[in-house]
Amino acid sequence: MAEKAKLDYKKTILIGFGFMATSIAWAIYDPYVTKILNRLLTDSPLITSWSNALIDRFPDLVRFAEAQGENVQIAGGGFTLVPLFIGIIMTFDNLFGVIFQPTFGKLSDRCHSKLGKRRPFIVSCAPISAVLFFLIPIMSKVSLSATMAVIILFVFSMSLWRAPVVALMPDLTPTELRSEGNAVINLMGGAGSLVGLVAGTLVVAIYGAATGLSGDQIAEEDYFPYVFLIGSIIMLLGMLVLLFFVKEPDSRLSVAAEKNMAADEKARRQAEKAARKAEKEKIKAEKLTKGERVSLIFMLLGLFFLFCGTNAITTFFSLFAAEVLGKTTSEATIMMGVFAVFSAVGAIPAGFFGKKLGRKKTILLGLGLFMAVFVLYLATRSMALIWVALVVGGVANMFITVNTLPLVLEIGGLDKVGTFTGYYYTATFSAQIASPIVYGIVRMFTGTYMSLFAYCPIVFVLAILCILFVRHGEALPDAVIEKAREED
Repeated sequence: MAEKAKLDYKKTILIGFGFMATSIAWAIYDPYVTKILNRLLTDSPLITSWSNALIDRFPDLVRFAEAQGENVQIAGGGFTLVPLFIGIIMTFDNLFGVIFQPTFGKLSDRCHSKLGKRRPFIVSCAPISAVLFFLIPIMSKVSLSATMAVIILFVFSMSLWRAPVVALMPDLTPTELRSEGNAVINLMGGAGSLVGLVAGTLVVAIYGAATGLSGDQIAEEDYFPYVFLIGSIIMLLGMLVLLFFVKEPDSRLSVAAEKNMAADEKARRQAEKAARKAEKEKIKAEKLTKGERVSLIFMLLGLFFLFCGTNAITTFFSLFAAEVLGKTTSEATIMMGVFAVFSAVGAIPAGFFGKKLGRKKTILLGLGLFMAVFVLYLATRSMALIWVALVVGGVANMFITVNTLPLVLEIGGLDKVGTFTGYYYTATFSAQIASPIVYGIVRMFTGTYMSLFAYCPIVFVLAILCILFVRHGEALPDAVIEKAREED
């Protein structure tokens, strides 16, 4: 009996530095850019006049913002919709992801270079992203328009190399080990997010020691650039690790081999005949069967509903904690920190269960755990069960996250990893754009953030129903896969 393949953890950890680089950027971007925008938009006479004009024309916008828990205040003779403008700007990264990531995923599939398929995109775009990232707080001292220009360029540049960096792991990992590999990648991403979350505290402590000022005496605009600098440096370090320590096969080799084979007439004819046959086989192999297409569609729909639920949790939990639990923002942050820690704890077991039980069963198990703790809290409203929900929900989140991407990539096959990575992020980013609006409407009609614990189970049920129709995507032996294709 052949020895079972084992994951190369050292290589996978090195690949994970790319995902760490993107994770630290977004961990810093979300809270700090929100604060920068709040200051710039509040001080902008233009935004104030737009706010007043919008409210004069559409007074329901104020009620909609209030229903979502926004702090709508009087400014300049009228209400300000600064939080609404912040929300719109903060969706740019998801919008750009939906538009550009699938395209650049496909382009990386077709890339032929000495560095391979994916690393050319990472090596060329990551440094640009790092520079633009550092410029965000610098430009915030210049003007709102300069800040917006840098933000737009930054989220655009990030969307160019996100799909290629995620595609590296499945490219270099055997299909049956991808769930384990994805667990390691997510663990590295979690480490990047954790560094991003503590970067501000670290910078304030060092800045305070150097200046003799306490934390509340330090102006945000004074230390923000150093926080962004940490993110930029780690982005560059992650890129350098991928460049020097991750060996991606030279994707030009097949092209060079064909040229060498055509050195004489006989070899050329043989090469042409073989190439035509290979092209026909490739086209045939690349076409998804009817069953695979159905599985892909339902899996992407399942991902959409799944991320509608998880996005609502991460976006509105602090407001729920304030309104329903009576917690301060710092206390709510600690609670979400528990969720993040147990997500990291669940990463490796999620990969193990994905391999032993199967990806689909592990995903459904995670969704079932989410459903159970949410419904239990909704029925009892016990404070103790909130902590249980955060712990169990964190582990369940990884059971789902670790196995969904490998399942989607397995449906597409080895030659289309970049393309199907793009499909995956199109579904998830679409949910992250839609969910704040959909749940905002739910909150508006229910009048309480307690509805979060009803909204999430509903969308999770929809996700489960979709995933039940998925019949492909497991890491099966070649003979079983071929038999399934013949049955389709």
